[in-house]
Amino acid sequence: MLAGIHATWEFESDSVLIRFERGIRAPKLFQALRERRIPYEALESVTLSQGKRGTVVLHAVPRPGADPLMDAAAGQLKESCDPYRLVLPAERETLAEYYADELRDALVPLASQPADRHLVAAPEAPLNFKAYDAKAAFDGHQVTFRWFWTGASSEKWKAGDQTFPLAALSGVEWRSPEVFDGYLRLLRREGDDAAPADLDPAAVVFGLGYGPVHESLPFAAAVLAAVRNGGGVSIPHQPVPVAAGRRDPADIAERIRHLGDLHQAGLVTDDEFSAKKAELLAEL
Repeated sequence: MLAGIHATWEFESDSVLIRFERGIRAPKLFQALRERRIPYEALESVTLSQGKRGTVVLHAVPRPGADPLMDAAAGQLKESCDPYRLVLPAERETLAEYYADELRDALVPLASQPADRHLVAAPEAPLNFKAYDAKAAFDGHQVTFRWFWTGASSEKWKAGDQTFPLAALSGVEWRSPEVFDGYLRLLRREGDDAAPADLDPAAVVFGLGYGPVHESLPFAAAVLAAVRNGGGVSIPHQPVPVAAGRRDPADIAERIRHLGDLHQAGLVTDDEFSAKKAELLAEL
């Protein structure tokens, strides 16, 4: 066992179990992940280097395609949030060197090649998070986007709340909320050219305080793993209103008021206004 800052690595016969610290100083992504089992066959390489302020860093690099979390992140994680980096006090360098050598010896002959399947378990569904323009939910079988009237564009509002069965998807694109124009986009098998995220009904946009890494990245990883491991036969996607039973009348009233604003601004036609209003009233 090797205890470092924010995590402890436990070495077993075929894998390393990473247990993340849950203290308030630990990165929120680590707190959300809690623990991860990394099979040795999922690793490409292992390095040990000098860190900052009297520390050393043991870094296990996963093979491309082996971990859905790192595939979804696509190199966008900050070093401090990389779950494959273990930061240790410099006085543990000798022990870290021993374990680094042990890990290198455990690498499989094909470690330098991409994995042909996910070898690390994805975060488990159900998962959900709030983006700027919608609440995104994944139940293990389908992804749903329920638009917020305060944030969704008129294009998304007119398209209605969305449901995407796994079989309609080919992947996920995640752009970190820590950049200006972060978003999560579902890639559809039908191959339509993607509109900008704020106009695309298959995407939700982030923003200040919305879609944080520790919520949106595990969500993206879970969807990506489910699509690749059991997406099923390709079927055309059709926007499907999210079934939600009877809704709060106040929520319906707010949506109708917002729809009226769009209508008055000329962003919604008379027919679209009447049809959507009738749809909302039917949910009461």
